[in-house]
Amino acid sequence: MSRPLPLAALVLLAALPSSALAQVLGDIAASDEQTEPTGDAVPHDIVVTAARTVLPPNALPLTIDIIDKAMLDQQIAISGSVTDAVSSLTPSFSPTRQKLSGAGESLRGRSPLYAINGIPQSTPLRDGSRDGFTIDGFFVDRVELIYGSNALQGIGGTGGIVNQVTVGAPRKEGVSGRVLLQGTTDSDFNSDALGGKVAGLIQYKAGRFDATVGAAYEKRGVFYDGEGRRVGLNLTQGETQDTRTLSLFGRFGYELSETARLDLIASRFEMKGDGDYVGVPGNRATGLPTSATRGNPPGVPAASRTESVALSLTDTDLGGGNLVSQIFFNRSRDTFGGEIATQATFQDIRIAPLGTLFDQSQNRSRKYGGKISYERAVPGFEALTATVGFDAIWDSTEQRLIATNRVWVPPTDFRSLAPFAQANLALFDKKLRIAGGVRYENIQIEIDDYHTLATTTTPPGGVSVKGGKPKFKDALINGGVILEPVPGIRAYASYAEGFTVPDIGRITRSIGQPGTDIGSFRNISPIVSNNREVGVEIKRGPLDASATYFWSSSDKGQLLIANPDRTFDVQRLRVEIQGLEVNLGVKLPIDGARVSIGYAHLLGRYDSDKQPDGIVDTDLDGTNISPDRVNLAASYARGPLAVRLQTQFYLSRTFTGKAKPLRENDFGGYALTDASIRYQTAFGGLSLSAQNLFDKQYIDYSSDTRLAGDPLSYFTGRGRTLTLGWDYRF
Repeated sequence: MSRPLPLAALVLLAALPSSALAQVLGDIAASDEQTEPTGDAVPHDIVVTAARTVLPPNALPLTIDIIDKAMLDQQIAISGSVTDAVSSLTPSFSPTRQKLSGAGESLRGRSPLYAINGIPQSTPLRDGSRDGFTIDGFFVDRVELIYGSNALQGIGGTGGIVNQVTVGAPRKEGVSGRVLLQGTTDSDFNSDALGGKVAGLIQYKAGRFDATVGAAYEKRGVFYDGEGRRVGLNLTQGETQDTRTLSLFGRFGYELSETARLDLIASRFEMKGDGDYVGVPGNRATGLPTSATRGNPPGVPAASRTESVALSLTDTDLGGGNLVSQIFFNRSRDTFGGEIATQATFQDIRIAPLGTLFDQSQNRSRKYGGKISYERAVPGFEALTATVGFDAIWDSTEQRLIATNRVWVPPTDFRSLAPFAQANLALFDKKLRIAGGVRYENIQIEIDDYHTLATTTTPPGGVSVKGGKPKFKDALINGGVILEPVPGIRAYASYAEGFTVPDIGRITRSIGQPGTDIGSFRNISPIVSNNREVGVEIKRGPLDASATYFWSSSDKGQLLIANPDRTFDVQRLRVEIQGLEVNLGVKLPIDGARVSIGYAHLLGRYDSDKQPDGIVDTDLDGTNISPDRVNLAASYARGPLAVRLQTQFYLSRTFTGKAKPLRENDFGGYALTDASIRYQTAFGGLSLSAQNLFDKQYIDYSSDTRLAGDPLSYFTGRGRTLTLGWDYRF
């Protein structure tokens, strides 16, 4: 643990104005009781901003979950990130790789759209899979999960939406805030495994004006597995271990009237590898996992940086309706490491002799756009709530080789213009609802002429590709029926279409056929997936239960195919996925005690024929779908004490089909248990968390099911990890 952490806390407090400091000291004796992680169902009165409506969740034909602040903080203390928190609590979400890259992590077998306050963080034009690490969870108030393909937020929501809602504006006049200090270590207390985090947030409100500013800094040590060996580092795709992270956040608001307000929200997140270790190859045949030893990897360590700013104008009573408008700007720069000093893909004898050329890549993406929507009950027909809106986004992305300044993925510009309309009709005193809508997407993709890398052709030399401006237009529809005969018991059925673009970067950089014209190249056409589901929910008294069955398909889906040099290419083919999700939570007769169980079964298949016949015949592998899972949890939260024990059972899976998947990629399964305890005192909350409580030795799902021949990608998961924390609100 870093020694300066306590000093940092004092600095944060000392920086307060004298009046605020006096208030802090005066509040110590009468400190508010802690907010307890309840784990209850989504409250009916909450507004799920990702759904773009003020109607309650039970009025929507959607599967929705909310991870509230208390539960989110508890899970982040256990696992270290928002993505890990979502994965731990959501059975149909893939187990994370515990790496910076989330490649292969999915929701219901498809990539979710990560967003912050509705601003897309994903870069689908060249998916670097860093979109789960764009803000520190300290600044996130809740996470909204919408399951299944939908176009509510536009591009990218084929698996669902993971919307991170940041801290809101202060409600009380004067100064308020909070401080967090954490220290993390493995259970053997190895010096190189020590890590620490310090974070602070200060809020100020004076009349109509309010301001919130904060910073979070975290130093992570290396990870150790259940056998006390260092976990291997993925130096190319990026790591969360052996890193330093700085996250900045600001929110400034002004109340224009009793119902209207302006908000300016800005954030910056940067995670950098320290570059202190190199990989030690493992051996899958003997069961020896990849490890790490001290050394200096070639090139610049992997890093990720995201900067975002948004200006929003809202009015909850404009002409009797709700107006939401937003303009935003977001840019990211993702640097990939150079773990393999002479990677075959980057060789070019025109620059250096074969086998001697070192290079590494960097994604650069910039997007800006705007959203506006207006919702109100139709005058004279109040049972019908209608929403109209318009979204526009421009995205420019490229991938360069930064050691030699070559272009690997050509600059690609994406433009989407999309008007949309939704309607929700309540009948029979809101016992029956009919909902539906349409979104019309007008898309243009522009790529200039370019030349591929030398290794894309045989003999080496690359090919010249003619650029173009292909355009795509489509109407994406959704509809559903909700029946709630008595409050808290409902059934629903729905159909929705979502879309995204394939990983155009992987496609364009791998073209090896002379004479290819981007303007007529069908492989870059958007992926349109549909989601059909039926669900039942019971949320009454001590019972919180739900069951959902869904099936999803896309005629030209996306499959990631591994290459020998650890890069991946994209194949466009038909994909079908179906699944069952069952969740049950019960409040026990003991006040504050609750138990829960969750189960997800997913089955995905694709058309493997070289000449596709539209018939799916082979299982999706571990790169493209998550394993079946059972979640068990028991919690107690009453007064100052909150305790939670949880276990995730990842069930074994055998991949079969016409394409004859490798037996080495079958998944053996494993179970992990976590625990957390927190006690609120007058001087703040004290918490102790344990990830992988029983120090289980296991090969993580991603490593077990892909890249069977790569000795540098056979990773174990993290062993028992302890986190001690102190947080204080004033």
